Amino acid sequence: MTLVLFVLGLGLLVAGAEALVRGSAGLAGRFGIPPLVVGLTVVAFGTSSPELAVSVAAALKGQADIALGNVVGSNIFNVLFILGVSALITPLVVARQLVRLDVPVMIGVSVLTLLLAWNGRVSRLEGGLLLVGIVLYTAWLVRLARAGRAEPGEGTVGRGDPLVLQLVLVVAGLVLLVLGSRWLVGGAVAIAKLLGLSELIIGLTVVAAGTSLPEVASSVVAAIRGQRDIAVGNVVGSNIFNLLCVLGASAAIAPGGVPVAAPALGFDVPVMIAVALACLPILFTGHLIARWEGGLFLAYYVAYTLFLVLDAQQHDAAPLFGSFMLAFALPLTAVTLLVLAARALRGRPAARKA
Repeated sequence: MTLVLFVLGLGLLVAGAEALVRGSAGLAGRFGIPPLVVGLTVVAFGTSSPELAVSVAAALKGQADIALGNVVGSNIFNVLFILGVSALITPLVVARQLVRLDVPVMIGVSVLTLLLAWNGRVSRLEGGLLLVGIVLYTAWLVRLARAGRAEPGEGTVGRGDPLVLQLVLVVAGLVLLVLGSRWLVGGAVAIAKLLGLSELIIGLTVVAAGTSLPEVASSVVAAIRGQRDIAVGNVVGSNIFNLLCVLGASAAIAPGGVPVAAPALGFDVPVMIAVALACLPILFTGHLIARWEGGLFLAYYVAYTLFLVLDAQQHDAAPLFGSFMLAFALPLTAVTLLVLAARALRGRPAARKA
């Protein structure tokens, strides 16, 4: 039965992503809303609804590690895995608004999360402040779109469909994505528990990846369909939504807020911030995520997940693997990204091959 639900869930994700991207792109064209804004709001918030449902339910049940791990793990997964896979399919052209406004917001909110969690807990009051933040951010995006300051974007998928069909596609796509991800997550969590993994590891990996499957499906389909603004905007918008709304709602609703485990505070939240920071030089240089950069993101996600599994099992290779990543791989990548950004600032962009 678990295998059947897994296969059916996968099929629902593909169908839901196709419907959501087509309907959203059509509505954007009909009402003159830039696809980037649609990706940052409608698609991003809709595909993040599984994270919201899972984290709030986990917080109410006292499973704080799953609630927090789902948010942090999803943000890491969104950037490293989803952007990585999407860029491997087709190089992603990035709108300037993302570089100037939305990515800095994502970085700022990530750092704010670390500061709020520094005392080992995100309180109910702090959760309420995060919820206020998502309202202000959404209102700001709508204002930009109405003022005509958001970039127009690309693609024409779904713009010739009737209005009713476009609305039906959006709603049906969201429903299929949520249902499909729920079936997949349920089976994956059951398997992880049988393997003896902790709730924090389950939240950071299995639940985070499972609840992010709608984002995977939507961004990949958007990239294939030429809606690259939606593909990238979906990831950035989802990360902002996860921290401001999902974590905010979980902390505001749960009695006593959301406790933050020391391992998450000392390692996983800083990794989330580092991943957000890595987006800025990559998106800034040429406003393009090339295929080799997508491959780099994907490789780092594999390495991060491998380290979590080795560390959870207290494997002898875990300390050596972690030391290699911290002493060699991460610094080398940081230097490469800084060189690319420096060249762009000097007006001599580096050659960027797709």
